Amino acid sequence: CVLCGRTDDCPEKYGEKRTYVEYNLTVHYYCLLMSSGIWQRGEEDEGVDGFLITDIKKEVKRAAKLKCNICKRKGASIGCVAPKCKRSYHFPCGLQRECIFQFMEDFSSYCWEHRPVQEFMDKEPRGASQCTICLDLVEHLPVYTVLKSPCCKNAWFHRECLQYQALSAGIFFFRCTVCNNKDKFQKEMLRMGIHIPERDASWELEENAYQDLLHCYQHCDVKRCLCKKGRDYNEPDSKWEIKRCQYCGSRGTHLACSSMKSWEQNWECVECRSIFAKSGKYSKRKKRALATSETTNGTTCLLEEPPPKSPRQSSGSPCSFLLQSPKIMCQNLSPCSHLEQPAPNRVSLSPVMSNRNWSLRHKYLRQRRREVCNILKELKVQVKTKTTRLNINAENIWSSALKGFRQRIFSPTNTIEVNFSNCKNRSKTNTSAASKHHFFQVLMLHLQNSSLFEGSSGKNLSLDFQAVKENLYFEAGKMIAVSLVHGGPPPGFFSKTLFNCLVYGPENVKPALEDVADVDVAQTIKMIKYADSLSSLQSTLQDCCEFLTGAGCLRPVTALCDKNMLVNDILIYHVIKRITLPLESFRQGLKTLGVLEKMQMHPDLFSSILCHKPERLSAETVYNLFTIHSSSDVNKVEGADFWMGYLQDSVVTLEDILLFVTGSCYIPSVGFDPEPTIKFLHIRYPIGNRLLNCLELPITKTYQQFKNKMELTIRNTLRVERE
Repeated sequence: CVLCGRTDDCPEKYGEKRTYVEYNLTVHYYCLLMSSGIWQRGEEDEGVDGFLITDIKKEVKRAAKLKCNICKRKGASIGCVAPKCKRSYHFPCGLQRECIFQFMEDFSSYCWEHRPVQEFMDKEPRGASQCTICLDLVEHLPVYTVLKSPCCKNAWFHRECLQYQALSAGIFFFRCTVCNNKDKFQKEMLRMGIHIPERDASWELEENAYQDLLHCYQHCDVKRCLCKKGRDYNEPDSKWEIKRCQYCGSRGTHLACSSMKSWEQNWECVECRSIFAKSGKYSKRKKRALATSETTNGTTCLLEEPPPKSPRQSSGSPCSFLLQSPKIMCQNLSPCSHLEQPAPNRVSLSPVMSNRNWSLRHKYLRQRRREVCNILKELKVQVKTKTTRLNINAENIWSSALKGFRQRIFSPTNTIEVNFSNCKNRSKTNTSAASKHHFFQVLMLHLQNSSLFEGSSGKNLSLDFQAVKENLYFEAGKMIAVSLVHGGPPPGFFSKTLFNCLVYGPENVKPALEDVADVDVAQTIKMIKYADSLSSLQSTLQDCCEFLTGAGCLRPVTALCDKNMLVNDILIYHVIKRITLPLESFRQGLKTLGVLEKMQMHPDLFSSILCHKPERLSAETVYNLFTIHSSSDVNKVEGADFWMGYLQDSVVTLEDILLFVTGSCYIPSVGFDPEPTIKFLHIRYPIGNRLLNCLELPITKTYQQFKNKMELTIRNTLRVERE
């Protein structure tokens, strides 16, 4: 490892050890994570999980000057954060000396003298009890190797046991083994240096681990089946949907075959009915009328026609999402820093491409985005002046957004107003437009990092059964469509494969290996694809026959060339067929306001905003965004020169300038309404009128006076709003 100098490969202690041959670089993940002088400045697929290679080399040079206070060797990249403490050490040395590393927030490190400790009451019994993880005795002592539960009085653990439990359970399932408390327990364990990875539990990541639980009985067992397509035919949300026995679940019937008008009606098979009849507990019930919730617009729903959105909505709470918030971002990032990152590697240009080609590429995308803007403006004509207010809890954006979009009075053709609640840092001076821009920006980021999508950069739909059940894919598509038309940011995270499935239909799309997000599945496909002999291919297929059976791709292979068709079939199943239901539901959501129809009519244009990250704001882009107006006694040319010079020279970011004028730190896909303008007036300081998207600028004698007034006003205004 270039940081600690050790060759140990122990993922549990030092994190994954990664080698990059092209950069002549090997590094432990935890050594990199805890180093004091490096920040994650790139996308997750850049460098080493967002740590740029140039930054890593700079950190190695910095650490080479520092001596470890434990082993006395150079290369100590980690420093104690306690004030006035100058101790530095390697990560493995720190573990050995019982330092504490906090895998949260700023990823702080504390030496053995300043590390945090747990409080012990004098009255607490000193003795020993059983560690509920390993079941061995653990002494009640205030030492590094022993940790006490913050939520249970007599729960004590070995530190090593807790760390292994956390690595296995992940952030979803790591909790107190005695009382099952999660929030309080995790907070204390993170403070005391337990690393809780932001991923699902190890037992949840096993391929097809719960496959047997997903098999449902699909057969009509009534004496006389009325379905012309056979007893095994099942069409969801219609009269030919199969309903299983409410008691045993091992017998079924079509709704029509048992004269049921709704899925909500219960059905018992003959065997269960006879058992209850003999026990005296069965009484024949009258068929109940449909409940209010089973009627639509006053008419009874007979399930003859499937609704446009997929499966019935669960009455339970919405599916929650774990946000993959960036591990460490540079502390000076602007509010829309996620929009400033480079485009994903699936569309990035070769490093050897000339600057001219790079410029032409950007020019091409800008032209396409301008044309999309005009198309979205045509769709925006549908939006009426009647308003719908969304009350958004800033601490739980997704749940409150879902509730707002599902409310009965919500209509995508109404003008949307956003009101933030439970948010101390929202200023009263924020206009409705500013709140709406901020809401759509955060909502798109939530969706990008949610469990509905998978992949590191270009994302495809994932298969989340709970989300399918609660119809969240439909809601996600609807939210993206509404955001595009109502002034939200370009999503920019769709993979080419997902976009082509939406536009051309899944049957016309050929997925690639890069579309497989599951590491184990990708590895299996690679082994098949790169098998160099028939015997090795057959051996590989034998090893993964269970996976191939689940994918419906298990077949005899008699020649090495058969692997190509097999790989293609596996990719089609895993990337497309497996997510047929989520994809159709997502497509239905995107039909809102006619967005999907326009996508299918202009695929080349819409791919520029759905598959490509927005380019970072430039002085030229911002300058061209504004139309300059001035009175007759003002030198328009000189004012324009001052304005352009300031855009190129300002300390304040271009995003903050845009935020000051419009309330948005990004350029919406549909553009600004009204279009931004600039007026040069005889005023003392600049004024940003967000209702009119108008920037009123003072007339000054010198450029320096102009710049000073701009810096002072914009900085102070945004600082007050953020505070």
